[in-house]
Amino acid sequence: MGLGTSIVLKANGSTGGTDMLAYIIREYNQAYRTGNLIVIIDIVIVLLNVIFFKEIEIGLYSAIAIYLMGKVIDIVFEGINFTKMIYIVSSKYLDIADKIGEHVGRGVTGIYAKGMYTNDEKMMLWCIASRNEAMRIKQISKKIDPSSFVVISNAREAFGFGFKRE
Repeated sequence: MGLGTSIVLKANGSTGGTDMLAYIIREYNQAYRTGNLIVIIDIVIVLLNVIFFKEIEIGLYSAIAIYLMGKVIDIVFEGINFTKMIYIVSSKYLDIADKIGEHVGRGVTGIYAKGMYTNDEKMMLWCIASRNEAMRIKQISKKIDPSSFVVISNAREAFGFGFKRE
């Protein structure tokens, strides 16, 4: 169901269901993702069904199906290759940056930072990588400096050398 709906949505079509309401909402506010709007609208409909008809079991199965449909729509629209953003704070930043370039093949940017708790000037490394590369970067950092501070977060998209081209 999610794959079929996403194919229709990708072609700027409508199934005539809740996706049509999602399109109307997006006309007024582009900040919402179509997949999320469809899921929210469908969940509201299922909740109303559970409240009025007291069919909790059907509501639970419907909620699972709606969630999976939304995930499939997101995968079709955004792909599965989410990138990761890695921040590393370590006194051994030069060694870590060299090893990341050597073993992972990713560039690293050094950002001057100041620890507000310790009032120390530090160098923070910033790197964008794939999911698998992020885990390797974390391992490299922890191997070189076990006390390094590593933050890995999701980056919705990355454009440029080594990533998508617009």
